[in-house]
Amino acid sequence: MLVPDGSKNDAPLPLVIYLPGWGGSSEDVIAQGGGWLARTVDKLAASGLALRIAVVDGRSHFGGSQFLNSGATGEYADYVADEIAPAVEARYALAKEAAFPRIIAGHSSGGYGALMLAISRHAQFAAVVALSPDSDFEVTHKGIVSQPSVRAITPAALEKVMASGAKARLPGDGLAHMVMGLCANYAPVAGKPGRFEWLYDEKGKFRQQAWQRWLDVDPLHVVRKRADAFAPAQRVYLDGAEHDEFGANIGARKIWEVLRDRKSPVTFYESPGHHNDRLAERLVRGLGWAIGK
Repeated sequence: MLVPDGSKNDAPLPLVIYLPGWGGSSEDVIAQGGGWLARTVDKLAASGLALRIAVVDGRSHFGGSQFLNSGATGEYADYVADEIAPAVEARYALAKEAAFPRIIAGHSSGGYGALMLAISRHAQFAAVVALSPDSDFEVTHKGIVSQPSVRAITPAALEKVMASGAKARLPGDGLAHMVMGLCANYAPVAGKPGRFEWLYDEKGKFRQQAWQRWLDVDPLHVVRKRADAFAPAQRVYLDGAEHDEFGANIGARKIWEVLRDRKSPVTFYESPGHHNDRLAERLVRGLGWAIGK
């Protein structure tokens, strides 16, 4: 939990829930006295925008979380919206009179989770700030899941690892492990806790049906299909780095275009640099816009 330097711990401040990127945790973000996020809080306060930021632990058995409810990873959406937010509000004074008492924000996987929580919880989040969110999976994800180390994993080999009870990590490849985690988030098998659909069959052929489950929870696809994806008054801030290694700026821009055409309160900013660059500057800009400063 971060508050501006000099503020009382129980000061009535608007709440921002921040979701870190894949595998990120509160320890990573607030290490060494708060690091870049603490500087962000102080910079916002200096500009007249004092906020309380709660950082969520996004780690899971598979390394990270997309902050969805999943039988393979856990009920992360409920954890954020129904456990963390009320617990923070019960312990600390929240500015009930604030125009935007609760904002969901995040970067990368956290940006994805922020978008999906704002879509599914209109009444709980008045605004969303999504920095380089995972979206347009044909761009951000398809290249990752097509790598040889991922294609080489068969369902039988995967099941052997999962059934062993050992940590679900196949030999020597972190990328394959991450794709396992993404499958666990996007394509859990109903009624089988911890199990998920793999993207390749025993012969290494891509399973389009399994991929479609990923696309069904791609924010770009969701927003295109649903005119009510966001509530009319929800403010949506999207950004992406100009040289984003994963192409996250592409999907963010496309979502902005859809919402702009619907006359939604939305904006998009393409920041200089790469996927993880200038996060403090980008978050300050996003939260300022979300609050209306």
